[in-house]
Amino acid sequence: YALFDPVQGAKKLQQQNFSSEEIDTLEQNFLTYFFQVMEKSNFNILSDDEVELAHSGQYLLNLPIKVDEAKLDSKLLSKYFKEHHHDNLPEFCDKYVIFRRGIGLDRTSDFFFMEKVDMVITRTWRWLLQKTRLQRLFLRKKKVKPVIDSKKNDDLVGEGDDKELYIERIRLETMNLSLRNLIGKVAIQEPTFEEVIVLYRKKSPKGQDDRAIQVKHFKNIPMADMELVLPEKKNPSLTPMDWVQFIVSVVIGLVTLVGSLEIPKADFWVVIAILSALAGYCAKIYFSFQKNMATYQNLITQSMYDKQLDSGKGTLLHLCDDVIQQEIKEVIIAYYILMENGKATIEDLDLQCEELIQEEFGLQCNFEVMDAVQKLERFGIVTR
Repeated sequence: YALFDPVQGAKKLQQQNFSSEEIDTLEQNFLTYFFQVMEKSNFNILSDDEVELAHSGQYLLNLPIKVDEAKLDSKLLSKYFKEHHHDNLPEFCDKYVIFRRGIGLDRTSDFFFMEKVDMVITRTWRWLLQKTRLQRLFLRKKKVKPVIDSKKNDDLVGEGDDKELYIERIRLETMNLSLRNLIGKVAIQEPTFEEVIVLYRKKSPKGQDDRAIQVKHFKNIPMADMELVLPEKKNPSLTPMDWVQFIVSVVIGLVTLVGSLEIPKADFWVVIAILSALAGYCAKIYFSFQKNMATYQNLITQSMYDKQLDSGKGTLLHLCDDVIQQEIKEVIIAYYILMENGKATIEDLDLQCEELIQEEFGLQCNFEVMDAVQKLERFGIVTR
């Protein structure tokens, strides 16, 4: 990775004087090793279904954020996945890959006044569109994807085929519109990914060949706020509350102006005053929008500061140490069970290892028993 580090990688590549083909081979070798380490560390690639489930609700970040794909390179990962098959790859896998590991829970309580106003406006807008049958004008054709039923998917299914973990999503979107809920403090909760790692490469400027590979490491990312970890984010657009404020203000100003012009003997200076007031108010709205945009950017920056663990070499060193720890712990637990019982079948060993972890640490997991047994056999400690 030293050759593709965003800080010193370009200088080291220049010193080595590699050809373009040699650099291509080296970076594909790095990706191969990186994906192997991620697999050994029990990280999973975020799939389209999980992205859809995450986007089916909102949590603390009530902002429509998207990736500026024009700023991302698509050659590096496209070439890798062309030569290395992976199941359930997301549609954005040619530009960036998101790995996730572990399921947690985040709870928060607040009044959420502005978010509730946005929710009421959004529900009213949808109701008007349905009643007036204007929703067809706002529909855009999208790629066919599995339909996510927000009511049926308020629970997150945890990892593991045999043991499933369900975490309930408590969101403002599904809240009952009662007076108590609207004016009182409410509690919401969202499942989180305990660790998230993002890998991507920025698109090279014209005339340059930037080979830097970005690796970012985050913690405790709420599913509905997955936009926090997206690379090269676009500036967020405005919320429904902002648009309502803008439209209502302009309409009131225009109605006032038209009403004054309909007066038979409208004073010229009165008209000028109304126009000046309208122009000033529009300017105020514009600068308020700019302030809101700055506030949104600060919110994202603060969230990134709180959630980001490391990047680059620091993340890779953490992963390498983590792999060693995972492998050693698997072997020790499997050996301890066999030492206590003398012998066991693969199925019994798997079950007893999981029960031991549950009893001693209060954690549910899918123990990789075959991986542990193969290591014990390779060391000559156990036999079949």
